[in-house]
Amino acid sequence: MVIVGPTASGKTALGAAFARSVGGEVVSADAFAVYRGLDIGTAKPEAALRAAVPHHLIDIADPGERYSAGMFVRDADAAIAAIRERGRVPVVVGGTHFYVRALLFGLFPEPPKDAALRQALEAEWARDQAATRARLQALDPAAAARIAANDRQRTLRALEVCLVAKRGMSQLWSEHARDNPRYQYEMLGLSPARQELHVRIARRVEWMFAAGLVDEVQRLLAGGLSPEAHAMKAIGYRESCRVLAGELTVEQAKEAAAAATRRLAKRQMTWLRGEAAVRWLTGGDRDLLAQAIAGVEARGGTGTGAG
Repeated sequence: MVIVGPTASGKTALGAAFARSVGGEVVSADAFAVYRGLDIGTAKPEAALRAAVPHHLIDIADPGERYSAGMFVRDADAAIAAIRERGRVPVVVGGTHFYVRALLFGLFPEPPKDAALRQALEAEWARDQAATRARLQALDPAAAARIAANDRQRTLRALEVCLVAKRGMSQLWSEHARDNPRYQYEMLGLSPARQELHVRIARRVEWMFAAGLVDEVQRLLAGGLSPEAHAMKAIGYRESCRVLAGELTVEQAKEAAAAATRRLAKRQMTWLRGEAAVRWLTGGDRDLLAQAIAGVEARGGTGTGAG
């Protein structure tokens, strides 16, 4: 089983409830929940929930390292195999849809990296970030819609792929074979109404800062973590770094984090609407678990067999 949806849509609660109902364990597909010490801003499942339902691939990486999609596939494969050996059901709960896609279909063969081209693109970004983004928009509009405007690493890699392969990364993904997935799976999607999702996002951001997000970031930085570390690019963490640097007030940081989260949710939905396999669940939170179980039972299983 795979449960997807935009940030703050309720994936964590549904994933844990579904796993509990079917005798399963959760495999987290979240690019920032892997980092130890990033707790509040990543909205990790609470300790009580993790004690009741085993969760995997949370707190497995040092925040100073860069965790990749390839590392995720390796670790998720191992977790899924161990779960199945115990006779239980793996339930992948994903906020990082690139990770989910890589797990299900493998990483597509990217063209080789070009050091000279990458250096030129880095210089271009330093000169004019907006122009660099516009260039990606012209060459691969789908990638530009999916990648955050300030995500230098992914923007430059997408441009590099375009220029080396003479095709956009989005086109390469679409050409990547999908008729032979690595796992048999059922994919459920959450899609709250836009206004409801914005309310959920506002509540989450308010809670994050009230729960001590800025203090959490201060402890991470005091422990030697660079504000330039990849982990600090997570929403809430980068804004908290700016609070500590005196560039934003806490209220301004809240507003910036909420706006960034809304943009992220929009990009996530753009990505998910391209996934034909998603079965969208509707209704309120209380209805979702019943829908998920009924739908899977109607299809004859939990969609967790090996591919």
